[in-house]
Amino acid sequence: MAPEKSRRERPAKPALSRDGIVAAAVGILREEGLRKVTMRRLAQELDTGAASLYVYVRNTAELHAAILDELLGTIAPPPSEGDWRDRLERLLTAYTAMLLEYPGLALSALVARPSGENYLGLVENLLVLLAEGGVPPEQRAWGIDLLLQYATTTAAEHADEEPHGDWDALALAVRDADETTHPQIAAHAADLLTGRPEQRMSWGLRVLITGITHTAVPPERNPT
Repeated sequence: MAPEKSRRERPAKPALSRDGIVAAAVGILREEGLRKVTMRRLAQELDTGAASLYVYVRNTAELHAAILDELLGTIAPPPSEGDWRDRLERLLTAYTAMLLEYPGLALSALVARPSGENYLGLVENLLVLLAEGGVPPEQRAWGIDLLLQYATTTAAEHADEEPHGDWDALALAVRDADETTHPQIAAHAADLLTGRPEQRMSWGLRVLITGITHTAVPPERNPT
């Protein structure tokens, strides 16, 4: 058996940094899923103690927000030409598609509050496109919140990692609705269940964009 190397002979560990921690967390996410991105697993990956990580990341929620911000950097900027509505829709669809690659992250994104450069870049691009469409400034500012919420919830809705029959049960209940007690459901059963997810998302985004364009915000607004 070879003798164990002394501490002096072992290669030095890279110094901990927030960027290094986030990069390691993204690697675990891609290989093992978000459920495995814990402080303990991350400390193991970085060959350190979990307590050392809290110097750079306050808690798991902040870590998830940092992961989300990192992955937002993989989204291509919107094209510079074409109808502003189409480009806005493409950008939000790309955001949703990114979340769908990581189901756990899509659910986490419902409550995550990223604040890094990539998130600011996404917000900036959304504001630029709304401005290009002539949307008033106040409506742009409030509108991006609705657009990102809708895109995020759409991803979360389709992010279930465990196959189940909930959708089949709902579809059956809608189709079999008693027209005596639920006349509207019975009358609209077919339409309630039609449309591919991408079609519904596209329609929903256009409804929101139209509403944001034509709906003024309250005249008196207190800062949050």
